[in-house]
Amino acid sequence: MKARALIAEDEPILAATLAMALARLWPELEIADTAPNGVAAVDAALALRPDVLFLDIRMPGMTGLEAAEDLAERWPAGAPFPQIVFVTAYDDYALQAFEHAAIDYVLKPVNDTRLAVTVARLKRQLDGARAQAQGGGDAGLAQLVAQMRALLPGAAPQRLTTVRAAVGNVVRMIPVADVVCFQALDKYVNVVALDGEALIRTSLRELLAQLDPDAFRQISRATIVNLRHVAAACRDDAGKLVLTLRGRGERLRVSPLYAHLFRQM
Repeated sequence: MKARALIAEDEPILAATLAMALARLWPELEIADTAPNGVAAVDAALALRPDVLFLDIRMPGMTGLEAAEDLAERWPAGAPFPQIVFVTAYDDYALQAFEHAAIDYVLKPVNDTRLAVTVARLKRQLDGARAQAQGGGDAGLAQLVAQMRALLPGAAPQRLTTVRAAVGNVVRMIPVADVVCFQALDKYVNVVALDGEALIRTSLRELLAQLDPDAFRQISRATIVNLRHVAAACRDDAGKLVLTLRGRGERLRVSPLYAHLFRQM
């Protein structure tokens, strides 16, 4: 079958090796482009709309996981979402976890035997009803990204109960329970609390790992919301899911990648 692929890999030799291996195992596959980092991969994927996207997990500027999330939010509605294959250099122990999580991957350096398994799976998925053909991502992709994050090395951070935020010359101690939402602003995160706002210098991803998952949910690449302060979830005139907050006028838009979290509300 005819299909187009995009390879995102910051090491040119490895990108070329993967492309040559794919040419041997899947001659009909067209390599539409190669991207040297996650940001370039997102731009190229949006422009070319490939059928398959090979994403290196570790890339400068934007990781493969972040690129997948970004694409899911920005993908044109109604356009088939590409099949995602993560490229990894993890050891055998981690790969067993990947297999258990049913995540498609390619191991570096490229092994034809393992790559052939991935190629066969991709052909089946592309030949039938696309599992991720819903524009803008779906629950399956959200689950895949969450599984991958859980498998990445690193100790579990301590649960956050108080946010320390500088406001002028004063350091505010904000109870996490009083936080309505966190919003990413370039190098800072805006902490929107019941009694005001303050900035902290951290990443949204690092912050999310420290929050209670039963209380806080990410609803877009730039926003984490405290579910205890959500009054309702509804569709706007454009069909986009938005959250109404208790006692507040602003409404928060939910990315399609996370919309499944609010289907029962």
